[in-house]
Amino acid sequence: MRRKVLLASLFSFTINFPIFANNDSALDQTSDIKESPEETSEIEVIQVTAQKREQAINEVAISISVINGNELLNRQLKDTTALSSVSPNFKITQNAAEGTPPAVNIRGVGSIDYNTSTTSPVGVYTDGVASGSANAQLVNLYDVESVQVLRGPQGTLFGRNTTGGAVLITSRKPQFETSGYIDASVAERDTIALQGAFNFALNDDVAFRIAASHQDFEYSTNNLFELAPEAGLRQSNIRFSALGNFDQWEVIARLHATEWDGVVNPSGSVGVVASFDPNTGLPATFCTPGQARDGLCTDAFGFNDGSDDFFDVSVNNNINNNSPHETSARGINLQNTYRFSDDTYFVSLTSFDKLDRIHFFNSDASPASLGEGGQDVFTDTFTQEFRLHHETEKAYIIGGLYYLRDSVRQANFFDLFRDFRASEALFSNAATFFYNNQIDTDSYSAFANVDYKLTEKTSISAGIRYTDETTDYRAVGQINVALAANDQQGLTVPGWDISDDVSDDDISGKIAINHQYSDSLSYFVSFARGFKSGGYNGALITTEEEALRNDYGAENLNAYEVGLRKNWNNRVNLYASAFFYDYQNQQVFMNQSAIEAGAPPLQLLTNVGESEIYGAELEINAALTNNLTTKLSVGYLPEANLEEFFDAAGNAVRDNRLPFTSEYNVSGQADYRVNLNQADLTFHVDFDYQSDFFFDQNQNPFTSQGDFTLWNARISYETNRWGLSAWVKNLTDEEYSNLLFDLANLFGSLQDFKGEGRQLGVGVNYVF
Repeated sequence: MRRKVLLASLFSFTINFPIFANNDSALDQTSDIKESPEETSEIEVIQVTAQKREQAINEVAISISVINGNELLNRQLKDTTALSSVSPNFKITQNAAEGTPPAVNIRGVGSIDYNTSTTSPVGVYTDGVASGSANAQLVNLYDVESVQVLRGPQGTLFGRNTTGGAVLITSRKPQFETSGYIDASVAERDTIALQGAFNFALNDDVAFRIAASHQDFEYSTNNLFELAPEAGLRQSNIRFSALGNFDQWEVIARLHATEWDGVVNPSGSVGVVASFDPNTGLPATFCTPGQARDGLCTDAFGFNDGSDDFFDVSVNNNINNNSPHETSARGINLQNTYRFSDDTYFVSLTSFDKLDRIHFFNSDASPASLGEGGQDVFTDTFTQEFRLHHETEKAYIIGGLYYLRDSVRQANFFDLFRDFRASEALFSNAATFFYNNQIDTDSYSAFANVDYKLTEKTSISAGIRYTDETTDYRAVGQINVALAANDQQGLTVPGWDISDDVSDDDISGKIAINHQYSDSLSYFVSFARGFKSGGYNGALITTEEEALRNDYGAENLNAYEVGLRKNWNNRVNLYASAFFYDYQNQQVFMNQSAIEAGAPPLQLLTNVGESEIYGAELEINAALTNNLTTKLSVGYLPEANLEEFFDAAGNAVRDNRLPFTSEYNVSGQADYRVNLNQADLTFHVDFDYQSDFFFDQNQNPFTSQGDFTLWNARISYETNRWGLSAWVKNLTDEEYSNLLFDLANLFGSLQDFKGEGRQLGVGVNYVF
């Protein structure tokens, strides 16, 4: 019931720490206790950890956007897929439904591969720990101190798989006090959200923090198929943190656990068939992209959901035990810091994470059983990093070693044309493909970085990293075929069994000069080289030939950038940059129609040669008055094109726009605060505009997303300890897609993964 409004409860629990004129732009180091509301007209200095130490942002020759945990909660940004509006030229979505690996893109560099074994060229780090495969990049944001988006290659201190950049998520550390908060909200679509934390000190040396969150919600997609269960998800997360300070030694231990379960969000079917041949019953004419988007067409079997409502679908989501999604994750993160002197300290960061995920999908997106399947993935990731920090009068030096072991096991299947098994004429076309993979990656790195003051106003930063990485893989396939009409059990026969390895080693790094022209103006120029190793993509495959070519090689990116930061009287901060990328052997995920008619599409992650990307960015934070603060971000990518490559059918593709890459993206927000004695009344509005883009490398007009703007608004009343608020997401009920997947040659349709519609919510919070 997508328009069901929970009128009985219109309040939203939102933790609110001390309010700053630009509270979206600083790392919040405060306790859980609110301070008295104060009038202020200054923007505070932004502190970042982009170089694995705390620095003022104008000292760092990197393009960075920062959002603090206070605003994450205020804006109801549930997980990493909601972060697109926080940084220019940054796009991240749910991709192929919630629970699958997200599509992350920075400045045209990214991946749209929804397969559970893929690795993204944009790294996601939680408390300094790399996520491993992209399957672990879907992170719930609760009790977070800050999120930093680093744009451009981060090949020195982060290294592995950060060709495009990195997203750094930092949770709140324990504090030596008794404090905490509780936050709850209710909203349309039976949404309930709870979040909270409790902090306490055992003694002067040891403190603890327990944080948890729970989400229970349904999707805005309305399934017209009567037997289908209501699609929704329940997500529970908990984190236990301990901090010990013992003279020269500090230890931080974090244990986390995640449990999700529910019914997957069904995708919609966008038919492309206009008419059928009366003699053969096969498609005869096809629709234009506009007709298809308007719902005027059918799929190759004559299906149309029959509704003009964008959010209506008709999908048999009741099969395979009600189309389940289940996620179970556990992990531990242990950081030891030993200080030898005021100038020298050593850091050891150890982590182990385990993630098990089951996800069902329905490709034909109709009441028929023509293309259903499941992706089961089991991941174990171990990382170890050692770093030595040393500071002199003019230099800051970091050297270190890094090791990662990522083990991914998949047990997947795709059931093609199940309904055909009941037909005497068609049963031989039905088949179920079982494609299982074991992919083990070992990555070793050594790195060094130095920041050196050439003069009082000019510094140089230089870094280098050597990476040696090997991926061992084994792919095993089986095929089940029907031996006669109505043979639902069929016969399973071996398909393929291949094993091999991919090994790469390379050097990445950077060199940059940062000049502080005055107290209010600085600028930098930089060169950075990114490296992402090759590997094996455990995508949907139906033949041994596809299995043999699912490995891919390494990619490199050379990035040139200039940037400046300007401050006017602590009321306005401006950041601007321009960049040029020379991308070599770029890894691009391709959804390509099968060479043989009626066969599943080819899904390849392959190297496509050279790409050229250039663009510019602008960010402005302004305290226009003591009560009104604003933020504006503009991203511009006039050129983000593949130079040339040949697809699996031998067709030349030249100068195509990179997938998921808008030419323009603009986001902004405004907050107007009225002080009411001992309380604040705050009005907030924000927007995110994306110009049109393609969902695949073919520049297929059917699989393109037109430009759209998402508006959100919030009003809150806050005292020192209590807060009430009401909010709306997607204010204008914008209709847009997270992904359009081309299945025209197989089913005569596009698979449409729809974005969420308008949602109203309200709540209350308490801080102690």
